[in-house]
Amino acid sequence: MFTGIIQGTGKLLAKRTAGGGLVFDIEADFVIDDPSEGESIACSGVCLTAYNIQGRRFSADVSPETLSRTKLGRLVVGDTVNLERALKLSDRLGGHLVSGHVDCLAEVRSREPLGDYTIFNFAVPGEQSRYIIEKGSITIDGISLTVNSCAPGVFSVSIIPHSLKVTTLGQLKPGHAVNIEVDVIGKYIESLLLAGGPLPRATQKHSITEGFLAEHGFL
Repeated sequence: MFTGIIQGTGKLLAKRTAGGGLVFDIEADFVIDDPSEGESIACSGVCLTAYNIQGRRFSADVSPETLSRTKLGRLVVGDTVNLERALKLSDRLGGHLVSGHVDCLAEVRSREPLGDYTIFNFAVPGEQSRYIIEKGSITIDGISLTVNSCAPGVFSVSIIPHSLKVTTLGQLKPGHAVNIEVDVIGKYIESLLLAGGPLPRATQKHSITEGFLAEHGFL
């Protein structure tokens, strides 16, 4: 489990095929202190198992499933990824609960300056769009962000100068792909409501309305 608060970035030093997937060798821009072989490290929002941890460097396997759902397979040697080590129970939860399981890819539609801030607009697949709500949380390339506005298939976020400087967000341009993890709480609520049984009106996903949520104690 992660928070979406990036600890630093890492450079892809090597990339090689293995067993139908890939192996990455990554060097972080911070020392991985008190390492635990096999610990989880989120790489641009993707939970990977780190091994051969030595100082700032580690290796990680990337499975075919992960390659099919994320942008990791598009990375080339020299590219930068956002890094976050797994959450400790004693840590501050500065962002929101992030699993490191990417739901889909989104595409940067536009990038616009607004004073000291930068507004990014993204296009997202329609089946994931329903989990994105105004002022809700979303994870973009591993970064916990707040949704400015949203409509079916699109949403926007406002990026502060610090985030633009210390993460890969500063490198994004229109047409670039990003890893998206929607707020996991919304997915679990939907799954529970649509599980069948004593909820006769919840036969389709589109039947969940504000009135339905209020009737069943969620509002």
